[in-house]
Amino acid sequence: MLEFTDDQRAFQSEVARFTASEIEPHVREWEESKTYPLDLFPRLGALGWLGIGVPEELGGSGGGPIERSILFEELSKASAGVALGIYVNAVLGGGALGMVASDRLRDACLPGILSGDTIAAWAYAEPDSGADITRVRLSAKRDGDSYILNGSKIYITNGTIADVIMVVSRTSAEPGSLGGISVFVVDGDTPGLTRRSMDKLGMHPSELGELHFDDVVVPADRMVGDEDAGFRQCLPVLSQGRIYGATLALGIGRAALDAATAHVQERQQFGGPLVKQQAVRFNLADMTARLAAARTLVYGAAELLAEGMPYDTEASIAKLVASEAATWIAERALHLHGAQGYMMESPVQRYYRDCKIIEYGEGANEVQREMISEALVRGWRP
Repeated sequence: MLEFTDDQRAFQSEVARFTASEIEPHVREWEESKTYPLDLFPRLGALGWLGIGVPEELGGSGGGPIERSILFEELSKASAGVALGIYVNAVLGGGALGMVASDRLRDACLPGILSGDTIAAWAYAEPDSGADITRVRLSAKRDGDSYILNGSKIYITNGTIADVIMVVSRTSAEPGSLGGISVFVVDGDTPGLTRRSMDKLGMHPSELGELHFDDVVVPADRMVGDEDAGFRQCLPVLSQGRIYGATLALGIGRAALDAATAHVQERQQFGGPLVKQQAVRFNLADMTARLAAARTLVYGAAELLAEGMPYDTEASIAKLVASEAATWIAERALHLHGAQGYMMESPVQRYYRDCKIIEYGEGANEVQREMISEALVRGWRP
């Protein structure tokens, strides 16, 4: 199991202190109002945390995948909904700009994302495509020095609050092919773009949007990467996203396990605390084992990324195991709390609602299983 350095442990403690004072006291308010605390973006930017994992020559704060994973795990432990918005902004939006965009486009957009003054979103899901990116239909037609975008996107995190949106668009070929797919940076206030907020089961503070593009004009120099190849060029960003998405699952799992452990020691039943019951203790043991296994896989994948080693399959395994472990742990925590956990004032019901979406995001777990099995046939071994 990966051992943190002294600096990494100190950073983990720093983030935990921040979440304890600046996030946890307000989570229920944000949950009930279903609003995102937008002031967190510039505050985390001022701390340099949005730039963690971004090279210093690009304006980043240094550090790498381990430090980034620590950040998102701790944020998610306090509020997965808050962590989700930060993750999409920094990893998906900032990652596409930092890794693929031209120097000019990167210099125009990335500093604002790292400072928290600009909020980014990543838009690829569509009503008829979902995880099947080859079915993308939102069209981008060349018109002189611009492209005209028409179509819709759905289930876009940060979609209603984003200042810049990375829009996956079809520039050539018919749906059914991964070729002919480009990525554009579209400003949130561009004429012809309309946005609608979507209600959802969990992750209540995060903003989820449905976007409609009606003859949206985008300058050609706002293309991320090459025409017809931009999405392929951004695939490493999405691969890294599986690791960081898995850290959100770790945060939920830790929060659920901590809550359950505290509850069964305090709750008096059958002449003593619940923890005296062997069935209860075995539940805690199983929860602990699954979380520990998931954590080893997630940070193992992050370490491979940090060392510049191949990590795609390990990222898929980490995302698969961590997301399903979090769902199981959250359900057990809810069960151990009984009726108390079912009440809306209990944070345990929030963990139960929040975790499921991680099984779908960054490629549904069925997609991860397919990629893992394909790697196995090609000769990959754990």
